[in-house]
Amino acid sequence: MRFSLDRFDLDAFVAATLAEDLGDGGDVTSAAVIPADARFAGVMDSRDAIVVAGLHVAAQFFRTLDPAATIEVLVEEGASVLPGTDLMRLRGSARALLTAERSALNTVQHLSGVATLTRAYVDAIAGTGAVLLDTRKTIPGLRALEKYATRMGGATNHRMGLWDAAMIKDNHVAVAGSVEAATARAVAAGIASIIVEVDRLDQIEPALAAGATHLLLDNMPPPVLREAVGIVAGRVPTEASGGVRLDTIRDIARTGVSYVSVGRLTQSAPAADIGLDFTVG
Repeated sequence: MRFSLDRFDLDAFVAATLAEDLGDGGDVTSAAVIPADARFAGVMDSRDAIVVAGLHVAAQFFRTLDPAATIEVLVEEGASVLPGTDLMRLRGSARALLTAERSALNTVQHLSGVATLTRAYVDAIAGTGAVLLDTRKTIPGLRALEKYATRMGGATNHRMGLWDAAMIKDNHVAVAGSVEAATARAVAAGIASIIVEVDRLDQIEPALAAGATHLLLDNMPPPVLREAVGIVAGRVPTEASGGVRLDTIRDIARTGVSYVSVGRLTQSAPAADIGLDFTVG
């Protein structure tokens, strides 16, 4: 079954990525050094313990340059694997596989890195009842892929873009004049989902009275978060956000918030250590 994501054109992504690498001259090294009829077999494996994401995207790079390549994906997306685990086997044109290698590895290393970091955050809040959310802090052009990777790590996608919910933040409030005014305008516009950022307890009731359907509790320490959750009293979901780290997220999640959102899942995830070794044949 072909890999697909909503709002993501896999063929266009692969084509653009390869075009960036190949430029006008193509892979001059492989063209000069590798005979046109040479064949390669390869194994992609993990050098560290990781959560896997992006293998099917990586495979598409190889298939694009060698449609006859034989590719076997060996593990499920979202699987936790140990160091030394084989992830993919492939066989095909040596020139094509070498040309696609860097683009394929860059993609799977980045996405698996995002999934691996996400799983660490998910594990840190296990049993608290809070749900981990990602954010829009993604690399331009890679949002669908990065948010896919956070799902593979166990997070829930928050807003996919500016279009699927209103999020009223401090700059909106500054222009509108108040939390109440900004929220009321969103209600009047007919927006069904209205997330309102508050950074003070005295903003909670005005936001709720004006029609907020979700409160983002910004940069509040755990004691204040706990008080905020008590004021909201289950009327709308609550989300803790701002400066959340792996060593602080559990205390935050234990305050009773519905969600904790973490921008660093996509902003700061290190690439997973994944290699690809070829043999002639």
